[in-house]
Amino acid sequence: MTLYDVAKPLLFGLPAETAHDAVGRLLGAIDGTPLEPIVADYYTTVDPRLRVEAFGQTFHNPVGVAAGFDKNAEAPNALAALGFGHVEVGGVTAEPQAGNPRPRMFRLPEDRALINRMGFNNDGADVVGERLADTDARVPLGVNIGKSKSTPNDDAEGDYRYTFERVRDGGDYFVVNVSSPNTPGLRELQQRDRLESILGTLQDAGADPLLVKLSPDLTESAIEDALDVVDELDLDGVIAVNTTTDRPDTLRGKHRHEDGGLSGTPLEATATRTVRFVAERTDVPVVGVGGIDSAEAAYAKIRNGAALVQLYTGLVYEGPSLAREINEGLLELLERDGFESITDAVGADL
Repeated sequence: MTLYDVAKPLLFGLPAETAHDAVGRLLGAIDGTPLEPIVADYYTTVDPRLRVEAFGQTFHNPVGVAAGFDKNAEAPNALAALGFGHVEVGGVTAEPQAGNPRPRMFRLPEDRALINRMGFNNDGADVVGERLADTDARVPLGVNIGKSKSTPNDDAEGDYRYTFERVRDGGDYFVVNVSSPNTPGLRELQQRDRLESILGTLQDAGADPLLVKLSPDLTESAIEDALDVVDELDLDGVIAVNTTTDRPDTLRGKHRHEDGGLSGTPLEATATRTVRFVAERTDVPVVGVGGIDSAEAAYAKIRNGAALVQLYTGLVYEGPSLAREINEGLLELLERDGFESITDAVGADL
């Protein structure tokens, strides 16, 4: 029995967001202290077969923390010390935002899922940007950029640019988030002309490497339109996918009818199909997200075209050893299938 096995019932006895905040404070207390390297030595799997080169960055393993876990960049190195190969912070908006009213995060334990309607709650680009500039990250650090709720869609370009210019010094790559379901009207910005305008504005401002995060609820034609923009603007990567507003009939959790984005195991198959669909249509690296809570789940996305993977909900259910368990499991799967490295396995099923 692990320490998390003991702590999990206590955490799950708290409201989901309260538990998340408590874990965040604990990680923040570790970040930058002498305890951090001790944690890293325990949780980190070091093996050259796990190394990935993507969008100009070197990742010592393919498993990262998805945006949303550390919205305000308060514990990126503590998260990296848990064995992750990269950490994506945010979403960050130009203006500080309280987000939507509580409760706004719900566990569905029977489904190994979460529903959230957080609404881009964060300290704002000025504060997060200063925090990032003071961070000496041990792994590549991504910054997920969202639109302020108060900014009309017609003014989105300036809003995204303001945020980028405040966080640019602390990020190793930047992600345009137009796919969160929890900011009214945001997903309208996935339309081809608006997406092209926003991404072009950020490129003009010097955003590099620049990626876009797609919704799992887009039609195939809409995904193809987005990928046309990716190719035309020569973007550096695609993240597939964000949370979904879909509610599969298989959901059993009592909170299954809550509004917001669904993540976790129920999203896994859809996310993997989307990763494959994207990877078959673009040559840029794909980051696979959705339902990853094991080496097998990560490996499925990798074999379907993901150069890197990210998780959030799996960490809630499996605890702090998850990245180590996935990376150790990936090495076993590579050996089983005769691959010399993770890179060799990317897209093997395409």
